[in-house]
Amino acid sequence: MMDESCNRRAAAPLLELDRVTVRFGSVTALREVSIGIARGEALALVGANGSGKTTLLRALHGVVAHSGRRILHSADAGGRLPVQGMVYQRPFMLRLSARNNLRLAAWLSGLPREQWQGRIDAALNRVGLGGLGDRPARALSGGQQQRLALARAWMLQPDILFLDEPTASLDPTAKKEVEAILAGFGRDGMAMVMSTHNLGQAKRLAKRIVYLEGGLIKVDQPTAVFFGGAAHGTLDRVDLFLKGELAWALE
Repeated sequence: MMDESCNRRAAAPLLELDRVTVRFGSVTALREVSIGIARGEALALVGANGSGKTTLLRALHGVVAHSGRRILHSADAGGRLPVQGMVYQRPFMLRLSARNNLRLAAWLSGLPREQWQGRIDAALNRVGLGGLGDRPARALSGGQQQRLALARAWMLQPDILFLDEPTASLDPTAKKEVEAILAGFGRDGMAMVMSTHNLGQAKRLAKRIVYLEGGLIKVDQPTAVFFGGAAHGTLDRVDLFLKGELAWALE
């Protein structure tokens, strides 16, 4: 069920998918999905395991082969295309210090060298790691590594940040720290799209919920409407999912 208010809000998207299908061999992971992501939007992708959340996230990011169209729109009056960042559930860290992991990211992104130091310091401070820049990245705790991954993404100053289960393997304290950082990104106007099994997290961070089932978008609604349950119509499986009774997507 597609909510009209969501469609109006995304009338001028930064990024669109138009009838995108993704297949892995004989498996169809996404089926003619159309969706738009607007500037500053916070969107959560939810659904049972195997519903297509991560595939949709990667299709939006442009890192998976697909049919259909992926369209990037201008991010400013000068025609600049939107900058994108991605944070994975288990981010990869090189055997370098936290600071040097960020220095490599600055180099790969093409950031002018004279801006590296200031941007790296700002990124470490932004995620609460200002005093740990010289510590080996792989010696950091899981929550600290995830915060370092967020710092690495923030350095790009992305218009859209994609997050795949960003707190799934973290303890409650680390989850709160990561959520606080993401909430700050949202207040700064960064668009965020995250896949999550944590429905409480979706409520706290997202303004829009997209529910997937069998590679299809079944519901696209404002968060309050989705969790209010009044607009699911005949989609009883959404209610089963919300009750925790739909763990795996069924063919």
